[in-house]
Amino acid sequence: MLTWKDIISFSAKGNPTPDKRVEKSEEEWKNLLTPEQYRITRNKGTEAPHSGAHCTSYDEGEYGCICCGTPLFDSTIKFNSGTGWPSFTQPIKENAVKYHKDTSYGMVRVEAMCNTCDAHLGHVFPDGPEPSGLRYCINSESMKLIKEGVTNE
Repeated sequence: MLTWKDIISFSAKGNPTPDKRVEKSEEEWKNLLTPEQYRITRNKGTEAPHSGAHCTSYDEGEYGCICCGTPLFDSTIKFNSGTGWPSFTQPIKENAVKYHKDTSYGMVRVEAMCNTCDAHLGHVFPDGPEPSGLRYCINSESMKLIKEGVTNE
């Protein structure tokens, strides 16, 4: 189980190696994604709080990266943080998400990104529920729910 200490270490010393890499040109990403998905995942945007399709949905399945399909989070570790974005306590695998120190907007945060394709997902904070204490605050537009082999985008 990852802890805040692990997240800080990854953001400072380097991330786990992903199982695979997916790299596309900006034009390929633009053709693959909606304008909003592109703005969020490729340009580090965010959606308005309480606006995302996955914010209040608790359907069973895995949440995969909207860009490359890599499984990122499982519905069993999703929780209502009250923040207005889907929240999770752990990634599916230690190497599914990568971390980057984010000093934008006058804050110091840890950005969560897909470790396979570098898509911006959101941020991770040390104020989640036990036992990990982590809260992955993730944009709905950066994920797709995969239910028993059926993808809902």
